[in-house]
Amino acid sequence: MTETNQTAGAPGSDGGPGGAYPGGRRRRIAVLVTGAAVLALGVAVSLLVPSDTVLPTGRWWSILPPVLAIGLALVTRQILPALFAGIWLGAWLVEGLSAQGLVTSLLDSAGVYTIDAIADPDHVMIIVFTLMIGGLVGVIRRNGGTDGIVHLVTRWASTPRRGQLATGGLGVAVFFDDYANTLVVGNTMRPILDRLRVSREKLAYLVDSTVLIDDAIAETGLALNGFAVFVESLKYAFYPILAIGLVFAIGLTGRDFGPMLRAERRARTTGEVALHSIAPGTAALEDELRPPERTPRRLVNALLPILVLIATTVLGLFATGEGASVIEIIGDGDPFSSLLWGSLLGLLVAGVLSVAQGILTLAEVVSAWFAGVKSVLYVIIILTLAWALSALTGELGTADFLAGALGTAMPVFLLPALLFVIAAAIAFATGTSWGTMGILTPLAVPLAWAVLDAQGLAAAEGHPILFASVSTILAGAVWGDHCSPISDTTVISALASQCDVIDHVRTQTPYALFVAGTVIVFGLLPVGLGLPWWAGLALSGAATLGGLLLLGRRVDAPGSGTAPVGSTE
Repeated sequence: MTETNQTAGAPGSDGGPGGAYPGGRRRRIAVLVTGAAVLALGVAVSLLVPSDTVLPTGRWWSILPPVLAIGLALVTRQILPALFAGIWLGAWLVEGLSAQGLVTSLLDSAGVYTIDAIADPDHVMIIVFTLMIGGLVGVIRRNGGTDGIVHLVTRWASTPRRGQLATGGLGVAVFFDDYANTLVVGNTMRPILDRLRVSREKLAYLVDSTVLIDDAIAETGLALNGFAVFVESLKYAFYPILAIGLVFAIGLTGRDFGPMLRAERRARTTGEVALHSIAPGTAALEDELRPPERTPRRLVNALLPILVLIATTVLGLFATGEGASVIEIIGDGDPFSSLLWGSLLGLLVAGVLSVAQGILTLAEVVSAWFAGVKSVLYVIIILTLAWALSALTGELGTADFLAGALGTAMPVFLLPALLFVIAAAIAFATGTSWGTMGILTPLAVPLAWAVLDAQGLAAAEGHPILFASVSTILAGAVWGDHCSPISDTTVISALASQCDVIDHVRTQTPYALFVAGTVIVFGLLPVGLGLPWWAGLALSGAATLGGLLLLGRRVDAPGSGTAPVGSTE
């Protein structure tokens, strides 16, 4: 199968594999559904709340913008109009649902909220280093360095199973930042797994699965500082640990289930690694970046720039951070500036290597850089809209409503499990794990302390329920960010892997739900009843592995109609 067949088309384009995007008709339907949904929800709220007034924050209608965005994204498979519809409805709610506000909120969606999202200094840094990393990927693709990595890895990763394990290992190795992880690992491993007929949905899942306490503690009687509580809470980080563990378990056993199993069998039997079209111009960009046959495939031309990127980023974290230990210093560092420096120096090294060896001229380096930049423009557009929607959910008090609605009257043993669910729901609805942690931690830590204190269990040295509660807020937020179609890391993981965002969400969510379910039933609830953390982790880990063996089926199982690629293990 040619590269064009694998990645042809674009969201909302007239083409696409298998006729998934039937031309302008699908686009017109998406636009009509978007407008109708905004109007219907707005009218429904206006019938219940007096119009031309400022609506109170933290009420049930605050969840409508993210619900609309997520629902439209899943129904229409068009992430851009879905996000914009959520922003439009959110702006209309902020302006009081007046008739005039319907028009002004539409204009403000672009002229105010989207511009504010771009103007945020941290967002500007993310945009710039995303462009720089995209350009870096373009240069090392054009100079043959990426093919050098492919040739090296495929010497060992000669089967789909080994390719998935290599992807998981690289994802764990690039641990220091979620954006760098998704962009580097997705773009590096995509051609390898394409060759092994591993679906883009699986690649996006592999990439996506490997990514404020002091103020809250000040309101309690704890004698520990925020960092000490955080370290103690790591023992109860069952979901992140088992989510990564499932990646390697799937790679080792060769088993999948649900939509991912169907995607993998499609890729093995037909070579169609991507079911739906990806991003505008993807196929043309791939042709533009493919190195000529005469280009030497030298590993150093990709490995050295990537190492410079990683080393500079880590050194930048140390230079900008303070603390008594390595973890404290890195945690206090400035990741955005560090990544910006790392991507700049990595790009310069890639350019110098290309020109010095006579592989590319300076003009060709600039052309390859620009082609790489174009490949991430779609990511930046989605990120900008996601940031705007996230800001509106904060203004409307979405997180406060969800926390208040779901977090009342908690029995102490249910506290960790319920906090996990609350954090997951907030992060899924808002598309941000950091925002969820920042909002929920100041509320949940004092709540956990108050519940423990009411039952005579609070102590200055802490309590397992408290530590587990802190951990499950972080873990639940990661779950929601992991699954939400409006999450920035979900989008970057999908697009760096050149996988349709909704295909990624549809195939990954059953795995995330599976791990979350085993963690709650076999980990958090038993810990709430007094089981030690290590026993809870072991029990939920055994349940996860057992569930995979029970539910999972081998992609190349007899009778499945698949034709294994390469040798079997």
